[in-house]
Amino acid sequence: MVQAYVKAQKTRAYFKRYQVKFKRRREGKTDYRARTRLINQDKNKYNTPKYRLVARFTNKDIITQIVHASIAGDIVLASAYAHELPHYGLEVGLTNYAAAYCVGLLLARRVLKQLEMDAEYEGNVEATGEDFTVEPAETRRPFRALLDVGLIRTTTGNRVFGVLKGALDGGLDIPHSDKRFAGFNKDSKQLDPEVHRKYIYGGHVAAYMRTLMEDEPEKYQSHFSEYIKRNIEPDNMEGLYKKVHAAIRASPEAKKSEKEPPKEHKRYNLKKLSYDERKARLIDRLKALNSAAGVDDDEDDD
Repeated sequence: MVQAYVKAQKTRAYFKRYQVKFKRRREGKTDYRARTRLINQDKNKYNTPKYRLVARFTNKDIITQIVHASIAGDIVLASAYAHELPHYGLEVGLTNYAAAYCVGLLLARRVLKQLEMDAEYEGNVEATGEDFTVEPAETRRPFRALLDVGLIRTTTGNRVFGVLKGALDGGLDIPHSDKRFAGFNKDSKQLDPEVHRKYIYGGHVAAYMRTLMEDEPEKYQSHFSEYIKRNIEPDNMEGLYKKVHAAIRASPEAKKSEKEPPKEHKRYNLKKLSYDERKARLIDRLKALNSAAGVDDDEDDD
């Protein structure tokens, strides 16, 4: 039987020249092409930081940060999380579009307070759903950041644009278009402010609550059990979010955790002993062995 000749596609020369991709690329966590375009800075700006508004979503939380890149690594200027919203009166629905708006607003007010620019740039105090861009003041320019969405698909109405809208209304200067906000109509190519306002104030959640109350009461009881426990009804949803927005503007500073630190640190491995401690321990063991041997000798004599 004659064996067919198979050409080696990947030769030794290929493997000698093979370059392993970055770790976060292998893990599918970072789009380095997008990251490079976000952090590249004009060389005549020397050591001026180029800030990014980073927004990431998990199953139970929203993470937002103002970050700038350095040779040593990314440096976080300020951050805000959805799990902070219970401090401001929002205890349920911490990952929807309305909560994303609240987190974006919290981050914007927090970073401006930190830079002592909060009085100069109040942003859009009442959310109307219309597109808003901050105007430069006479003294300091507005704080500029670029939106970093990571690997999120930037579809119209995505929650990441809720974060963007909250940050814009909070007073940050972020280059953007209104094409991806909830309520943008691709046929008329215009943003419907009423639809966008409904999403900002949780109107889409309220509409779903009403639908379930009428059609599937049992599903409503299980699906919105936390809302029912806190007496949150579809009609008072907008009022709740208005109070949350006002509370964020009143006090955007990070709240310290009230949880007490553990009294005693748990150890899961043995404590490392010094030379003197090891020496003393060996002497104690030898003494114990000698005394035990002495007892055995006495018993044998008896």
